[in-house]
Amino acid sequence: MSTAHNTADIGDFAKTVLMPGDPLRAKFIAETFLEDAKLVNNVRGIQGYTGYYKGKRISVMASGMGMPSIGIYSYELFNMYGVENIIRIGSAGAIHKDLQLRSIVIGQGACTNSNYAAQYKLPGTYAPIASFKLLRKAVEQAEKMNLDYMVGNVYSSDTFYDDYEGSLTDWQKMGVLAVEMESAALYMNAARAGKNALCICTISDRPLVGDGCTPEERQNTFTQMMELALEIAE
Repeated sequence: MSTAHNTADIGDFAKTVLMPGDPLRAKFIAETFLEDAKLVNNVRGIQGYTGYYKGKRISVMASGMGMPSIGIYSYELFNMYGVENIIRIGSAGAIHKDLQLRSIVIGQGACTNSNYAAQYKLPGTYAPIASFKLLRKAVEQAEKMNLDYMVGNVYSSDTFYDDYEGSLTDWQKMGVLAVEMESAALYMNAARAGKNALCICTISDRPLVGDGCTPEERQNTFTQMMELALEIAE
């Protein structure tokens, strides 16, 4: 099966797909961690690979930036390619004061300013949450790896440049850990399809402090997050 965004055939993707935002990060993971990695999709440069990690068949494909983009790719993977689990592995900006650069955030839930849930015509406000099965495995594995991590709410924003300068401090006072741009849509797509999703992010910058990592560091050095996701993939 091909779509407007994916030329892979049925069976080309494994049951679990790791989904970074950056296509070059997908390429880095495939070349660094996967054996016998095969490029299965490259429409619009959104690189998708399938290979093996410690004997487990795993795929990795980029999502692009923002909820509309991950909404398209995760919908197709869940509903057209038979994927059961998508683990977003991306970067996030720290909101919580105790998070440092390169700390790992595991998204238990995803607050959002997006109107993505309106399509479901629900009689209330939907709360996008992670798959508990994947969440529990990630926490247990993070403990085994002795990682610097926190679990909690992330904020999935539709805007990178927000006209309201106080938005992050408003979310901070509600205990939100970090801001990113994709997880809420991924969690909603997974819920609607009856599948599993989890967001694991590395802190790449601290917008309320004013420091951050370089683009090259974001692409190539967030390996603890990558290994965590690879270890819990099934």
